[in-house]
Amino acid sequence: MPSKRNIYLKTIPIQEAVEKVKSALDRTQLLGAETLPVHEALDRITAEPVFAKYSSPTFHSAAMDGIAVRAEDTYPAREGRPVELQKGPGYHPVNTGDPLPEASNAVIMIEHVDQIDAETAAIEHPAFPWQHVRRIGEDIVATELILPQNHRLSPYDLGALLSGGIYDITVREQPQIHVIPTGDEILDFTLRPSPQAGQVIESNSQILSGLARRQGCVLIRVPPVQDDPESLLSAVREGLASPAQVVIIGAGSSAGSKDYTREIMEQLGEVLVHGIAAMPGKPSLLGVAQGKILVGAPGYPVSTVICFEQLLIPLLAWLQQIEPPARQRVPVTLTRKMPSKLGQDEFLRLSIGRVGEQLVGTPLARGAGLISSLTKAQGLARIPASSEGLESGKQISAELLVPEQELHNTLICVGSHDNTLDLLANELMALNRPLSLASTHVGSMGGLMALKNDTALFAGAHLYDPESEDYNFPFIKRYLGSLEVMVVNLAVRQQGLIVARGNPKNITGIKDLTREDIRFINRQRGAGTRILLDDHLKKSELSPEDIQGYEQEEYTHMAVAVNILNQASDCGMGIFAAAKALDLDFVPLARERYDLIIPARYREDSKIQTLLQLIQTQKVQSRIQDLGGYETKLTGRIMQPGQGLGG
Repeated sequence: MPSKRNIYLKTIPIQEAVEKVKSALDRTQLLGAETLPVHEALDRITAEPVFAKYSSPTFHSAAMDGIAVRAEDTYPAREGRPVELQKGPGYHPVNTGDPLPEASNAVIMIEHVDQIDAETAAIEHPAFPWQHVRRIGEDIVATELILPQNHRLSPYDLGALLSGGIYDITVREQPQIHVIPTGDEILDFTLRPSPQAGQVIESNSQILSGLARRQGCVLIRVPPVQDDPESLLSAVREGLASPAQVVIIGAGSSAGSKDYTREIMEQLGEVLVHGIAAMPGKPSLLGVAQGKILVGAPGYPVSTVICFEQLLIPLLAWLQQIEPPARQRVPVTLTRKMPSKLGQDEFLRLSIGRVGEQLVGTPLARGAGLISSLTKAQGLARIPASSEGLESGKQISAELLVPEQELHNTLICVGSHDNTLDLLANELMALNRPLSLASTHVGSMGGLMALKNDTALFAGAHLYDPESEDYNFPFIKRYLGSLEVMVVNLAVRQQGLIVARGNPKNITGIKDLTREDIRFINRQRGAGTRILLDDHLKKSELSPEDIQGYEQEEYTHMAVAVNILNQASDCGMGIFAAAKALDLDFVPLARERYDLIIPARYREDSKIQTLLQLIQTQKVQSRIQDLGGYETKLTGRIMQPGQGLGG
């Protein structure tokens, strides 16, 4: 099979793509029915209506503990003028659930009976017919409809079916999905491999497996197949020969020279869709072969998720003749501007939490390969194809990926990145009443702007002012104006140059950054680390233009460290803890104060109070010190202007 690029020029809307596949299939032939014992049918879909065989209850029964009577015999009873009844002809003792004795038509609660002796009972209030009696068929009547077809069976449904005498039930087959991971660089996770450069541990199949199980499907995965046309062809043929109704070829759907998925789908069946008007997920492939659904899922994990959720879930629901599941939607205020391309839907991952009276959403990293953007997300929003983006402060509708209550238990932090925030996130979740910490890394200045716009409960900042030699307060005064805040120190930390293990290029200070053999990696504009670097350059009379890589930006200290570890750069500005975490070396340049800036209006918020109490504990302070490069002598203290590093 010749190697060539599969160039696709025209993408189609998601809904149109789904309809194309529906129109090419006969779902009644593709997905059959089976009969199961009722007690094994939870969450399955009924294939036909179900009618009761027996009534429930099948007899008149007592609904209370007491005595069964003829209501008419009690009519003369009045307070102070009781009616006395004799056991046998006048009343019968009964317990809840007992059959109602013949000729009785009411039950009097034991609390309302005065037992004069073993045979005589007195009552002061009359009963009415069928009082405290469950009559035949009160719940279910024989022959009546218990459940319609195309109904998902709940635990309550199973009880109702058994009560109506139904022991076996006909349900739709569970859709089966056959997944074939592909790629020369893909390592089989079941072998617990240690990846080398250019290798990736296969994980998409397990993302798909989890998503499939949530849709009531069965997923079978085969070991990864290399980018060899004949091997791939054989693997897809085996998938089509299996009981599966859907065969997914993982990766190989794009336009690379080793992307064979489209060719194989065309050889075995018909390609209906190549490219959807969505980002991520654009390269998705849909087709049919042997009356089954063929899918070419993109290799990047977020694209794989979009492919499954936006294309396959509607198709799987259609196969089972049910409505696709709908996530809860909530209004969310966007914390920053998000431009987008016209002509395609963009799926935006959001960190969501409550700030004051509103839910705020901060967009997470957009990359299709960033599965962590989904693990950190509480919601998902769609920027429509007709829009060029969304403005900061705009209220949008977001699908929740978590229960709504979780949003009320989330601390929203926007600002500078620090490794201690990850530590706090873990400690907060270990509390008796766990709290989530949603931290968005947009730099110290970005954090101040979030506070100004009331889109964060607190911000992390380490802004150094050379003129006053103070931290954060000069910037708070300049940018937050009259907004009253409380500044609490989290730690004093070491900043410097992160270099490779052993410092092979002998980098000793800021002046080495201008050397021709040094490739630098910077932090983003507005980051306190970037401001600190620029101050050092100014003091050393160095120009940013003389530094190779000054314009190359990362958003976290760990991202800078990873660049050094992977030899993409020779050094970068960051904290000692990031260097230590990845076993890199470190050239110290400065000590600085990393503070939490909290608007006064949220000072008494229970979540903020919990956070402040936590960082004042010896346990947390010891763990901060264990990260390396941190001092905790000021940790938990409310700072004042002019204190600098002295406290």
